Amino acid sequence: MITSIRGFNDILPPETTLWQHIEGAAREVFKVYGFSEIRVPVMEKTELFAKGIGDTTDIVEKEMYTFSDRNNESVTLRPEGTASVVRAYIEHRLCNMPCAKLYYIGPMFRYERPQKGRYRQFHQIGAEVLGISDPMSDAETLDMLLAFFKKIGLDDIELQLNSLGCKNCRPVYREKLKQFLSEKKEQLCDNCQRRIDTNPLRVIDCKSRKCVEVTDDAPSILDYICNECKTHFEEVKGYLYLFGAGYSINPRMVRGLDYYTRTTFEITSDKLGSQNAVAAGGRYDGLVRELGGPDVSGFGFAIGMERLAMLLKEGSGSTSHEAGIFIVCIGKEAETEGIRILKELRERSLRAEIGYHDKGIKGQMKMADKLGARFTLILGDDEISKREITFKDMKTGVQEKVDIEGIAERVIDEIAQVKKV
Repeated sequence: MITSIRGFNDILPPETTLWQHIEGAAREVFKVYGFSEIRVPVMEKTELFAKGIGDTTDIVEKEMYTFSDRNNESVTLRPEGTASVVRAYIEHRLCNMPCAKLYYIGPMFRYERPQKGRYRQFHQIGAEVLGISDPMSDAETLDMLLAFFKKIGLDDIELQLNSLGCKNCRPVYREKLKQFLSEKKEQLCDNCQRRIDTNPLRVIDCKSRKCVEVTDDAPSILDYICNECKTHFEEVKGYLYLFGAGYSINPRMVRGLDYYTRTTFEITSDKLGSQNAVAAGGRYDGLVRELGGPDVSGFGFAIGMERLAMLLKEGSGSTSHEAGIFIVCIGKEAETEGIRILKELRERSLRAEIGYHDKGIKGQMKMADKLGARFTLILGDDEISKREITFKDMKTGVQEKVDIEGIAERVIDEIAQVKKV
């Protein structure tokens, strides 16, 4: 038997119904906020991610799926979506618009150790705002993200905020942090000892217990950001208040990608353990210029769909599942009438299945049960002669004879009652 590759998972029914619910909610909410969908390739030139994400990040150094194609050009399966969206924004001259509000849904790839909620092929819903530097845009986009979580019924979450400063003030903090960490180097994990010189901010974000203890009294970046960055951060918080969004400040929070500036954030849930972020993002004011475009601002986020699906399956949210109908037919005449009813139900966008004549009534009822049908419609010679149909609620076991001509309306009424419960 040929099995799937480790870390590359199949998503099967009924979980796909949950994923469709999540994706549909995102499209519905994002449209209201003026966002349009963009679809970018899953493979890009490696230099896009090396320049965009940063050479010293864990993603570029050891997590990317990179190989040479037949033209001996280095290509990479996308590890995240922002760099690809920015590349498309520049290449297709979307920068000529006053601003671009774009969202994407799709798979990403990173060579990581598979664990609960983290896989080598994983899926993200992301959104990017390009061309707006106003702090209101940060808050408005965060408001959209929170509206999405509300839409899918997930309310046990926390918005954590931080500011990483800008190219003018962050180097000062970086040197101060390097000095602090160098004095405690031997107490850090091997990865963080290496990061002191290459990417010291990532040490603050390390989940190793000994690194957390060492960095507990490390300098806070919020004490070193310049006046412009402080003003920007205060205005973001002010706009969040106007949008009615609650938040907490987490000065230890940094992002694993080098392009972030100023506002950074995570949406977390205690139900996910130490890897508790279900969405994250921030501002990236230099990325478009770095990738060859104009010097315009950007702000965006990505939602981890696997982790979000885990939370919803564990009962933190609710989904709407369509009640199914199954038609049981006994005899060719009943089958003819059953197909007519099946067509009518489907034309009204109702989920309906029909039993096959090679199975008896017992086999068809068993099939209805396995398919999770809420209602079963039973047709036989007796029902056909009286122009009736047996209507059975599979959950309660209650059944009754109803007029065959009004069956579609009856099904619609019963489904409406189920949805109210």
